[in-house]
Amino acid sequence: MSDQQSVADQPRIITERRGHVFLIGFNRPEKRNAADFALLQQLALAYGELERDPELRVGLVHAVGEHFTAGLDLADVGPRLGPDGIDIVPEGGIHPWQVDGSSLSKPVVMAVQGTCLTLGIELMLASDMTVAAESTMFGQIEVARGILPFGGATIRFPRAAGWGNAMRWILTGDMFDAAEAHRIGIVQEVVPDGTQFDRALQLAQRIAGQAPLAVQATLASARSAVRDGDAAAEAGLQPTLARLAATQDARIGMAAFLSRTPADFIGR
Repeated sequence: MSDQQSVADQPRIITERRGHVFLIGFNRPEKRNAADFALLQQLALAYGELERDPELRVGLVHAVGEHFTAGLDLADVGPRLGPDGIDIVPEGGIHPWQVDGSSLSKPVVMAVQGTCLTLGIELMLASDMTVAAESTMFGQIEVARGILPFGGATIRFPRAAGWGNAMRWILTGDMFDAAEAHRIGIVQEVVPDGTQFDRALQLAQRIAGQAPLAVQATLASARSAVRDGDAAAEAGLQPTLARLAATQDARIGMAAFLSRTPADFIGR
């Protein structure tokens, strides 16, 4: 088997379970983790696995190698574009960018480094928090390729960063650094190079240690406010509180509070 063939046979996405945290890794370092059709499909399947498995409480998306992603592999994906765009979600998968009406019920933390272009930024915006290595460089460069961001940047970037901050970068295609990404709010922490994965894992494990039904309900309420408006989210607060108060985890949480001991939640 040639080296080129062995590389082609490698999984584009690698997954690992660390307790209740599901690691999802871009694994095409020889192409700077550019996303071809196989990577997109495998990523969607990993998100589906995260969603379905009750033992998995948090996703952590990271990348093998020096770069998070060079963006879309247009040579591979371009010919697959049809009149209705492109369908990247196989049976059992969930759209990682959640721009097809689907919504992941569990939080996702991201660790990024090196180059993070286009769909990498959009995956950050579709996730819940991002840790970036301090030398990371970002670019929403679709306009320089004759297309538009189609993974949610036109929707989420202005909401996260403010209109002017978003337009400054998505209309020019200019590159920007981790300090700017942090300033405009699309990155939550900037850490020394090489430590981004460990810090993201700390955050993911911290979330995974909380009551999972409560975490998912909190996430759902916040997303409802964004997607459906404040009134819809407000209408769900009291019924959701009543539902959560009747769970075993609520009793575990109260007992831990009274005894001043750590809670060991079970997700029921």
